[in-house]
Amino acid sequence: SDDYTIRIWDANSGEQIGKTLTGHSGYVSSVAFSPDGAHIASGSSDNTIRIWDANSGEQIGETFTGHINGVTSLAFSPDGIHIVSGSFDETIRIWDANSGEQIGELFTGHSGSVDSVAFNPDGTRIASGSSDNTIRIWDANSGEQIGEPLTGHINGVTSVAFSPDGTRIVSGSFDKTLRIWDTNSG
Repeated sequence: SDDYTIRIWDANSGEQIGKTLTGHSGYVSSVAFSPDGAHIASGSSDNTIRIWDANSGEQIGETFTGHINGVTSLAFSPDGIHIVSGSFDETIRIWDANSGEQIGELFTGHSGSVDSVAFNPDGTRIASGSSDNTIRIWDANSGEQIGEPLTGHINGVTSVAFSPDGTRIVSGSFDKTLRIWDTNSG
């Protein structure tokens, strides 16, 4: 929330579960459960990522630092070992979910904020959507961009997701459209 907090809710009753999670010094722009449901990652306008115990609500480990502007989006890898983050600083970073250490180099290429990131189902690729109106696909291990940027939106791309079989990407945009992309041909 813009109130700098994270809350966990019962999906059936709508009741809050446990305590409100606090610690960020800026609005919380993105949250994600780990694949096993044991942890929650949060990204904030305070330029940091935090990991929380989903049951106790306690922060686990150190705060992840490195982005030089607010974290806009994050996602766990399918195996829960890594976290990918996008930022207003126009970069994408991969983190070790346990240690908080950045893995490899920055992914660079967008000319606007990276507003959405997603791993493909097998964790080998990352899609990113940006305020530069493009979507890019990246090799999750090398950080190299795969192919040309996907273009067609006429305003910022706010959300990206892979299909369950990894063959398509859906994108949403401030241009009020959704687009579906073939991940191989673009």
